[in-house]
Amino acid sequence: MITVQASDFIRILPQEILSAFAILVMVFEPFLPSSRKVVLGWFSLLGVVAAGAAAVRTSYSLGPAFNASIAADPFSIYFIALFLLVAALCLLGSFNYLQRDNINHGEFYALILMGTVGMCFMAASTELIMIFLGLEISSLSTYVLAGFKRHDGLSNEASLKYFLLGSFATAFFLYGIAFVYGLTGTTNLMTLSERLSRTGTGGTPLLWVAIVLMFIGLGFKVSTAPFHVWTPDVYQGAPAPVTAFLSVGPKAAAFAVILRIFLGAFHAVGSVSFQMLWLSAILTMVVGNLAALWQSNVKRLLAYSAIAHAGYVLVGIAAGSAEGVSAVLFYLTVYALMNVGAFILIAPIAGTGERALRVEDYTGLGYTRPGVAACLTVFMLSLGGIPTTAGFLGKFYLFRAAIHAHLIGLVIVAVLTSVVSVYYYLRLVVVMYMREGQPQATSEPLPLALRVALATSVIGIFVLGLFPLLLKKKGEAEASPRHTKLAQVR
Repeated sequence: MITVQASDFIRILPQEILSAFAILVMVFEPFLPSSRKVVLGWFSLLGVVAAGAAAVRTSYSLGPAFNASIAADPFSIYFIALFLLVAALCLLGSFNYLQRDNINHGEFYALILMGTVGMCFMAASTELIMIFLGLEISSLSTYVLAGFKRHDGLSNEASLKYFLLGSFATAFFLYGIAFVYGLTGTTNLMTLSERLSRTGTGGTPLLWVAIVLMFIGLGFKVSTAPFHVWTPDVYQGAPAPVTAFLSVGPKAAAFAVILRIFLGAFHAVGSVSFQMLWLSAILTMVVGNLAALWQSNVKRLLAYSAIAHAGYVLVGIAAGSAEGVSAVLFYLTVYALMNVGAFILIAPIAGTGERALRVEDYTGLGYTRPGVAACLTVFMLSLGGIPTTAGFLGKFYLFRAAIHAHLIGLVIVAVLTSVVSVYYYLRLVVVMYMREGQPQATSEPLPLALRVALATSVIGIFVLGLFPLLLKKKGEAEASPRHTKLAQVR
């Protein structure tokens, strides 16, 4: 019998507030004319801020909830704060974009909020069925968001590809859960960990099959090779603010699940998990960076860049230590700042209908719009891992954790592919500052909301690049001892 207590609702308070605001947005939407739909955006942003305050309240009432299917712990609170940051930045970056392209509908803001709810449940769940439900809530929201420009062929194509391939990936994940339950009789991660450690079931081939199936489903969400094929097309076709949301939010949520499952529940089969993570990391870094070299479309270039960064995160996870988990948490926050910042900045530069998306369209931008070019340069340098930016320290911490875990070969591949990435990041900087010509990018001034989002991202990149311990110590506190098991088994 499941007993529900008041503390259970306190421990999911951020998700409750986000859901309530999403419902209210849909209730208010018919009563507002098209010219005032932006009010719903500000109302949604208020909901994100309220959810952030609720997360602070939840941090004072940590513990399991709803029969231990959800955990309010430092790990989940960290990720919830990250998701709320991403949602806030994407909302700020979308107000003017939606009005400019005549797609300013209230459901956009509701879908952003509900997608965030799903991601929060993914990070907080300690039960495979609850993780699946969170994954579905997040996925259904993002499928619709990808095709939000309903009269645009590329946007419709992006939504359809994302939906079809995402459905297949979810089926793999659910099939893996079925195997796990059939073998162990439980879907609770803590109970699963204890039973695998006690019975030694970790050596059965069927459990290996379950692990592979679940990783395929999650690998699609984080865009690891060879499950990355949807990423460039979806990122290119989706509206730029949606691409910003897709490139960080669902990816970070899936990495939270990977940490809980493969470094927690499945620590008894650490050797299988390690080999799978190691191979996937190498393949993802190589494919992502090499494919990005040939891209002339900025959104596709950043899409392959996102694939490569998923490989870097896998390097930290493969380390299988508390240091590796701490590095992953730090890097995901840094990645959120620079990737969301880059995509929401591309939205106004590209103009109505996102016409100016070729690298050549940015020729001479550094002279005609120096502030915009400077912000984009900061994002490119940080993505490339140039010192004094947070991107550099993020990679440094990941690679150091892998070296301490004696993964020298993996680090060598990571460093070499990271050097390759500098070429295509600097290519955009060179076009903006070192080539003469008239840029095709729009000259419209940036709205205030977007400036606030960009300032937050740029300042965050430099603050974390110069004072990383402000966040690194927090990440170390959230690196649960259970996440160290993989290194011990290996």
